[in-house]
Amino acid sequence: MTEVFIYDHVRTPRGRGKKDGALHEVPSVRLAAKTLEAIRERNGLNTETVDDIIMGCVDPVMDAGAVIPKAAAFEAGYSTKAPGMQISRFCASGLDAVNFGAGKIAQGADDIVIAGGVESMSRVGLGMSGGAWFMDPSVNFPAYFMPQGVSADLIATKYGFSRTDVDAYAVESQKRAAHAWEKGWFDKSVIPVKDQNGLTILAKDEHMRSGTDMQALASLNPSFQMPGEMGGFEAVGIQAHPEIERINYVHHAGNSSGIVDGASVVLLGSKAGGESMGKKPRARIKAFANIGSDPALMLTGPVDVTEKLLKRSGMSLGDIDLFELNEAFAAVVLRYMQALDIDHDRINVNGGAIAMGHPLGATGAMILGTVLDELERRDLNTALVTLCIGAGMGTATVIERV
Repeated sequence: MTEVFIYDHVRTPRGRGKKDGALHEVPSVRLAAKTLEAIRERNGLNTETVDDIIMGCVDPVMDAGAVIPKAAAFEAGYSTKAPGMQISRFCASGLDAVNFGAGKIAQGADDIVIAGGVESMSRVGLGMSGGAWFMDPSVNFPAYFMPQGVSADLIATKYGFSRTDVDAYAVESQKRAAHAWEKGWFDKSVIPVKDQNGLTILAKDEHMRSGTDMQALASLNPSFQMPGEMGGFEAVGIQAHPEIERINYVHHAGNSSGIVDGASVVLLGSKAGGESMGKKPRARIKAFANIGSDPALMLTGPVDVTEKLLKRSGMSLGDIDLFELNEAFAAVVLRYMQALDIDHDRINVNGGAIAMGHPLGATGAMILGTVLDELERRDLNTALVTLCIGAGMGTATVIERV
């Protein structure tokens, strides 16, 4: 197998996923093109040598449809020799794009791949692409389909996380993200989004609420109690887990991931690919894995896939310096730390999606880049990146500095 290296990564800031968000005026293809332009310019990349551009996009419809990475390559002025492909594994799409590209390089099919993702949630609403999981009883009955927030509350109930626990985690995420931005730890990887006149539209993550405290969060009503109780989804959860008598609804907008717009890319290559670019690698892709998990709990896949990945790669939890887990909901991270006995000072050390937002198809590549930067800043060696996924799945990747 050919070794696969990470040479660089960039991301846009995350803009609020609403019509008044700063990036609402920027279509998905333009967000993606901005990252392609930046990765080319930062690395002096001859785009004729790019073997593939792979991007995750969870809802590839409307102006996010029609193989968006190839369209973005046209807009970014790439060589027509550079192909493109979009993939979706719900929230892990961006990380799976990286893993897919790594697999192609490892097999010797490619030498240089740009992989990442994009989502404009202010322009293409959540779930706009539809699908049988949502709407076909022959699928959603055996899948114990329910809104993800109800599943998050089911996790909190089953594993004993209170409203205080999830709110305290959310407050800490906000503090860590604000501190990281204040210290400039995102500066080398976040590229400003500019308009056609060169004026900056957004240079910093827009969703953050650095002044969030426990009192402010206590004033928010649970977001998923109505669909759980009146929509009948609590009964679905109890049918799957009859040990639960009733769901304790603890999640709300303040301790769940923010809806945002954004894009990210990672520059991958073989040793020969790096030499052709005149670049030294920053890290290697050491291992990756996917798994299916309990469809009713839905969001516990990171625990299962971490155990699978470490076993298959002959590693242990002690071999990992830092963990990065997408903060879809606070209980997801709390359960991960509980199940694997991981201290909070080793995971999501610069905050996460509760503070900065979760642009579905882009997040996986974003958090991989975030933890690579942090490994370098702390002079540490190895990190594990993972995300929970709709319908009960998990994806994880181990990277190692070189």
